Amino acid sequence: MSYSYFIPYLVVMAASTYAVRVIPFVLMRKKIENRFIKSFLYYVPYTVLAAMTFPAILFATNHIATALAGLVAGIIIAYRGKGLLTVAVGACTAVLITELLFMAV
Repeated sequence: MSYSYFIPYLVVMAASTYAVRVIPFVLMRKKIENRFIKSFLYYVPYTVLAAMTFPAILFATNHIATALAGLVAGIIIAYRGKGLLTVAVGACTAVLITELLFMAV
């Protein structure tokens, strides 16, 4: 790999990251009063996290069926109000059981 492009790439990356963080502060000088915009901004982090996590869930195993089993198990356990550790262990257990079933077939 040629390192002659490293500094320009680093500068462009730093500038774009800095711009994304500074532009909202420059454009928004007063407090946001609009309920719609406030609620929209409230849910943005959850939406981004879900958009990054969901594909990773589906492609984390050897078979899509085992990934879906873990996803469904996790959703059911979370819907019942259990904690994060319980949901993670339940989803992993569902994936393990379905992977073992696929190996037996």
